[in-house]
Amino acid sequence: MSMTIPFRRRALLAGLAGAPAAPAYPRSAQAKAAWPDQAIRLIVPYTPGGSNDAIARPVADGLQGPLGQPVVVENKPGAASTIGAGYVANAAPDGYTLLLASSSFATSSIVHKTPYDALRSFEPVARICTAPMLIVTKPKGGFPDMKALVAAAKAHPGRLQYGTAGLGGIGHFTMEAFNDAAGIKMEVVPYSGISPAQADLLAGRIDFLITTMASVSNLVSSNQVPVIACMGEQRMAFAPEVPTAREATGIDFAVEVWWGILAPKGVPQPIRQRLNREINAFIRTPGYQRFLEIEGARPAPTDLDDFARFMQRDVDRWKHVADVANIVAG
Repeated sequence: MSMTIPFRRRALLAGLAGAPAAPAYPRSAQAKAAWPDQAIRLIVPYTPGGSNDAIARPVADGLQGPLGQPVVVENKPGAASTIGAGYVANAAPDGYTLLLASSSFATSSIVHKTPYDALRSFEPVARICTAPMLIVTKPKGGFPDMKALVAAAKAHPGRLQYGTAGLGGIGHFTMEAFNDAAGIKMEVVPYSGISPAQADLLAGRIDFLITTMASVSNLVSSNQVPVIACMGEQRMAFAPEVPTAREATGIDFAVEVWWGILAPKGVPQPIRQRLNREINAFIRTPGYQRFLEIEGARPAPTDLDDFARFMQRDVDRWKHVADVANIVAG
């Protein structure tokens, strides 16, 4: 079953940017703090317009009030997020350069030769949200539902092609894990970002795209492409008519992605604790929760220790998938 969603992201973003997103601290309290006393950069290791960019920008806007300094988003795409992540790993550990990380950050570090270690080169700051992956098919000649897609993959092993925002990213890992669970083979077509993948999907050059609602809400809301399945544990609250892959196929499979903020190794814990507190306060605000709901995501605040443990489990899970599927990106 496919679906369309009324598109309200721009209006919500405008509202979030134009109003205080989190309780502001008194100026006297801000004045006592040695940090921050200059602008903070939030590095997004992907091109503008994708899910990482969409999740990051309202958070950056929402932090400016309580921190009393600009928080500027900078896109540094390339090599499945490793260029931007490497930039942050090598930045001064002073709290002025942060990384918008996601599940693809964890998977990319497993298969790419990186100048950093996903767990040892960074300090956890805050987890922002989680969301299910979606299967979006091409507009002409696509599949009516997930069951039909799996049947076609079984009938024609290796013929179906799916797009992802980077080799070794979370979309690639998710589909390889699904291939294994379903006993099928589909071929990955990696892109440098979600925008070129969308263009090829619309042109019919790939069969389907695995991504998040944050990355394709424009296409879905304008009825240009159908969503045929949610890859999460449960149906999406804002689109209950779209079945999960488990419901549609009977295959016991589910994956959800996450987004969070990391700092270079060595950033003092008091700075990270303040950032954690401010980010958790912002993502609990009604405005940002409404924004996340439209993006198909849910707020997922944690403290510093819980986020560190979560990241360890995530890296361990995807290392296993890489071994089973022999994923090697270079």
